[in-house]
Amino acid sequence: MWETLEEFYDAVPRHSARVEEHGSLVLFVQAHEGGWPLYARPRFPGGEPTVDDVAEMRARQRELGVPEAFEWVHETTPGLLEAAEQAGLSVLRAPLLVLDPHLLPPADDERVRVLDEAPEVLGVVGRLAFSVPGTEKGELGTAERDAELTGAAPEPSMNRHAAAELPGHGVVAVGTAQRAGDVVEIAGVGTLPAARRQGLGGAITAALAHDALDRGAKIVFVSAGSETIAQVYERVGFRRVGTACIAEPG
Repeated sequence: MWETLEEFYDAVPRHSARVEEHGSLVLFVQAHEGGWPLYARPRFPGGEPTVDDVAEMRARQRELGVPEAFEWVHETTPGLLEAAEQAGLSVLRAPLLVLDPHLLPPADDERVRVLDEAPEVLGVVGRLAFSVPGTEKGELGTAERDAELTGAAPEPSMNRHAAAELPGHGVVAVGTAQRAGDVVEIAGVGTLPAARRQGLGGAITAALAHDALDRGAKIVFVSAGSETIAQVYERVGFRRVGTACIAEPG
């Protein structure tokens, strides 16, 4: 499974990125303006980056004006955690969970639709949801969404998407599924703070998981930003198998 996930992590950003090989690290740089900022990862297969490798990569990222960001799976590159911290980076240890299809509840939530395109409202809701991380309710909601929709444009995407709507409020939660080979990662699951605590994150995740299985995926996985968020995924059939690390300046 770990080798399959590494193949996925190496393949996905190559669809939209310029790639630079730097010894034990590979730098993915977004190829088009306005795209999601990318990162450096250990070379696959066999990359074992050192403190010096991380420092040199950070210098290159600063030279290019891109985020000093690194991502990897701890179980496949355990030494990078210490190297990153010694190089002055702060590391988020995100629970990595894989779907057990036998535990997946039925996809019967009428609030959720799965889409093969990304209308502008999905990007706006996602950005607002992640501007207030976590699962706690908050004030930010549809008024802020509607204000940001003015002048927003659809974002090009090769992924599958899901949107959850509440009567009278429109789209309040979103998620994305990206695929390489037989592997699908569910990402970007977010709910406007004012609409949280109604099961929408779990419903989005379950709908995208069913869609992935229906389309022949063999492995469906997700990374959670915290232990609390991981519990949302566990309630719809995901089980923790490891740790995804995300490093950036402290």
